[in-house]
Amino acid sequence: MLIVAALYHFAKLPDPALRQEPLLDLCRAQGLCGTLLLAREGINGTIAGPREGIDAVLAHIRGWPGFGGLECKESTAATPPFARMKVRLKSEIVTMGQPDVDPTAAVGSYVDARDWNELISAPDVAVIDTRNEYEVQIGTFQGAVDPGTASFRDFPAWWEENAHRFHNKRIAMFCTGGIRCEKSTNYLMSQGVKDVFHLKGGILKYLEEVPQDDSLWQGECFVFDQRVSLGHGLQQGQHLLCHACRRPLSPEDRQRPEYEEGACCHRCVDEYTEADRERFRERQRQFDRNG
Repeated sequence: MLIVAALYHFAKLPDPALRQEPLLDLCRAQGLCGTLLLAREGINGTIAGPREGIDAVLAHIRGWPGFGGLECKESTAATPPFARMKVRLKSEIVTMGQPDVDPTAAVGSYVDARDWNELISAPDVAVIDTRNEYEVQIGTFQGAVDPGTASFRDFPAWWEENAHRFHNKRIAMFCTGGIRCEKSTNYLMSQGVKDVFHLKGGILKYLEEVPQDDSLWQGECFVFDQRVSLGHGLQQGQHLLCHACRRPLSPEDRQRPEYEEGACCHRCVDEYTEADRERFRERQRQFDRNG
């Protein structure tokens, strides 16, 4: 069984390019797969591999100045959830496009997974899902507001248009592992929102710690690897990816007449040309031949 470690940490990293190759070499030497993003604001990503390899890489990153407090959320996978190991340089480890946002300066109040239900059930609390629309579609918290954003970069504009809806409300925000909320809560505080909270460890920590019988989570949680989705207890879910548009599909979605394995689904059937779909079909045929 492989360990899958989702991690992020905001801290000043003045020399990300100098860290890139040594980190990649270590990950490969430890037999890991996954993707890590490095930027001047910190590190973000998910890696998978044997226990010893994960521990070695986490110890290496925690040895960087300012990164001793790095935490991660762990789950398991029976097979490698990534095809290869990559370490990439980025301008942001999660792209919001707001240069004044600084999670190292201030963020909302953290709420532990076991205290989350009580908070979001309060009548004066508005719960906002900060993830992208296709993620929200397969699962979210009961009563949560879906901004309907295509990317996290769209969130500030959505807030500016909708802030009036949340007058005199406390705001509770959540995302997959917590990183988007580090920026979104800092952003809301800069916009004058006083009572801002976010789920510590994100949905993954909630699904790990809160029993299904007590849960306010509905559906499954999208993850950015070949497992596609996770449920309570961080067990692999039932969703697969459409190989054309890369959106998650439920078993019911795959029974719809628009679905063609490798070529299209009901969400993208009108988004591509017939030439595109034939290219996708050829890719699927090659995949089937190679097993």
